[in-house]
Amino acid sequence: MSRSREPRRPATLASIAAELKVSRTTVSNAYNRPDQLSPELRERVLMAAKRRGYAGPDPVARSLRTRKAGAVGLVLTEALSYSFRDPAAMAFLAGLAESCEAAGQGLLLIPAGPDRDDTAAAAVVQQAGVDAFVVYSVADDDPYLLAVRERHLPIVICDQPRGVPEAALVAIDDRAAMKVLADQVIALGHEHIAVLCMRLGRDRRDGVVPPDRLRDSHFHVQRERIAGVKDSMAEAGLDPDTLTVVERFEHTTRSGHSAAAQALQANRDTTALLCTTDVLALGALKFAKVTGIDVPGQLTVTGFDGVEDAIRENVTTVRQDAEEKGRRAGALLVSTARSGVVAAEFLPTELVKGRTAGPPPLSA
Repeated sequence: MSRSREPRRPATLASIAAELKVSRTTVSNAYNRPDQLSPELRERVLMAAKRRGYAGPDPVARSLRTRKAGAVGLVLTEALSYSFRDPAAMAFLAGLAESCEAAGQGLLLIPAGPDRDDTAAAAVVQQAGVDAFVVYSVADDDPYLLAVRERHLPIVICDQPRGVPEAALVAIDDRAAMKVLADQVIALGHEHIAVLCMRLGRDRRDGVVPPDRLRDSHFHVQRERIAGVKDSMAEAGLDPDTLTVVERFEHTTRSGHSAAAQALQANRDTTALLCTTDVLALGALKFAKVTGIDVPGQLTVTGFDGVEDAIRENVTTVRQDAEEKGRRAGALLVSTARSGVVAAEFLPTELVKGRTAGPPPLSA
């Protein structure tokens, strides 16, 4: 009866080095620093490893040794699926991925949607194997942001919140950009205006926004864009308190559709809907189309962001370069990690005069 063989032990970096009579560093360099070896020696190491079924140094062990994960964590304020549907978020993600790729970094997506259990936030962030974080547009009271800050790693915030002392920032001047747009609308003669906005807090609410809700908003971008409209109204001699603001928790064209209906029902004299995003504006335009409201003859509709669909539909909007925001966020991470100095970068915006804004009807 033949004797059973003992199972062959898995090859390791050390066993490959012993077989070839080279150092462990040489084997490691064949994978991680190939420029340190001659092509012949590297080929000999790789062929021996392939023959023995060795796939290379353990990345987990390497990260423990170097204390570097080789990845950036991107904290998203929405569900992961949303981030691949929202055009502005997709553009930002593309820019950030390009920047990370150039720096030799991976990208770990950490969705921090508003419906997630807050108690899980710290665990998710603490377990993320990353060297730095990019926080994409979250509320100032978001538990994921608190957990990120407790990691004491380099942080770049995109858009919001503002005023995090240890974090770099890449953003635009939302208030000034929205005021330029509102100035354009008011110059056309509009006096009865409504704003359709994204959520103002992490709690689920839809409807006309009372003053205290707006004042206590935890989302800087929405609060500032609405403030820009009010600034323009006050400057033009209109009462900012007459502004109707309608909030939607979900950021979809369907939300824009229903918000437009609610805004016009709340104030039937409304002649202009200023939307804080293009997605909401596209929904408002669909509402106008199905209800037979002429745009811009009877109703002006404007957006914000300058996404491709809005430009294609000739929406009057504010264009910002979300992809460049992503690139700049990645660059800021590198510079912050190297220098330890946090910085803020504000990117330019551009008013796009489309075909969805015109004078109010004569009977208004």
